[in-house]
Amino acid sequence: MADLLARLEARDVTLWPEGNVASNRLGWLDLPNTLQAEADALMDWAGGVEQRRVVLLGMGGSSLGPEVLGAAWRAAGRRDGRELVVLDTTDPETIAATDFSDAFMLVSSKSGNTLEVQALFAHAWSLVPEGGRYAAITDPGTPLAKLAAEHGFSRCFENPPDVGGRYSVLSRFGMVPAALVGYDLAALAKAALSADRRAAVDLGVAMGEAALAGRDKVTIVVPEDYRSFGLWVEQLIAESTGKRGKGCVPVPTTETEQGPDRHVVLLELGEPEELAAEFLRWEMATAIAGHVLEVDPFDEPNVSESKANTAKALADLPLPEVETHDPSQVGAWLREVVRPGDYVSLQAYLAYGRDESLEALRRSVRDGLGGTAVTAGYGPRFLHSTGQLHKGGPNTVVSVQMVRRSPVPAVVIPGLPYDFATLIAAQALGDLRSLLDHGRRVVRVAVNDPSEVS
Repeated sequence: MADLLARLEARDVTLWPEGNVASNRLGWLDLPNTLQAEADALMDWAGGVEQRRVVLLGMGGSSLGPEVLGAAWRAAGRRDGRELVVLDTTDPETIAATDFSDAFMLVSSKSGNTLEVQALFAHAWSLVPEGGRYAAITDPGTPLAKLAAEHGFSRCFENPPDVGGRYSVLSRFGMVPAALVGYDLAALAKAALSADRRAAVDLGVAMGEAALAGRDKVTIVVPEDYRSFGLWVEQLIAESTGKRGKGCVPVPTTETEQGPDRHVVLLELGEPEELAAEFLRWEMATAIAGHVLEVDPFDEPNVSESKANTAKALADLPLPEVETHDPSQVGAWLREVVRPGDYVSLQAYLAYGRDESLEALRRSVRDGLGGTAVTAGYGPRFLHSTGQLHKGGPNTVVSVQMVRRSPVPAVVIPGLPYDFATLIAAQALGDLRSLLDHGRRVVRVAVNDPSEVS
């Protein structure tokens, strides 16, 4: 174990298979020290933002860490700081309900050309065309950096380019939103620097070895106040390990779930500032799990497939009609097709605000299948998270795709020939085609709420 830790800290890229991209993806190991050095400057900047509400436009690694930090702050009853609204969807109902009128906007994208972020920014700018109320977070020289300059953004934070999106929560992608929320960044840096790195390596070895032994469902039991941590750790583990037909399947839950294919990890957290240590612990563990599984934990070879299928669909409008099945028969279908060792992925291309009914469905499906692992997420959010695992991991996923049954009011995307309803429909169609291309088992139903599925 000590050897693995030393090799990781020495940036030894031979920890992972030949051809890996680790040589320009290990900057996250430096982030606790970087944060310690720039904590005061970031907090000083945040203190100068007049608005008390922040809307973050981002996807995947640009949004999930901030969502965890904001939710933990609220759950802890902290009332100082600002409200953070993370808008990481193309659902028109959710977008139409988002109030930009008195908000400060953070536009966040590592590549600077993420389709969803471009569309969300076009919408926000049509409502609030004031550059002083925007800041960007991106890598150097990206299209977003150029856009920020052209539109007179108040600030463009450039992130170290050797930090991958899912490993970026302790970088400016996570810490700029954290400063705006009200966190003491020096306290977060201190927590990250205090993380037990040997324990992190042990966790990674245990995860990887368990997966090789058939216990690949990493069941992470989180405290209720930190249930949003599951969103972040899902992306980290799934996108890092789910490739070459292998992978650890993250199953975040607030209650212990047992089974012969489970590897259970209990998460203990007190104050929100302790999240920084957990972020680093799980990043190190996931990198080591990749070593054990002999996969590159820093690439995402299958993520582009659904994006390409979405682009094809949008290039050939109108979208075709796609068969949907009776939502009341989903349970019967699952009982027919699910085998020992499988897991079910509930994919809700629906408006946000259905967390409780989605979780109720997850537990109902789990119990109805005798304890089978079940995950649940909103689309297109999960495409930037667990989507890599669904296509690149083992063929043990059984997907239930939920799309909107009733029409919603049109929300236009300025500058594009389609609206948000068309975009999210194309994303669902693109992922459906990608799943089928990989021979995955999937059923598609049209509902307005997960509670309609049985």
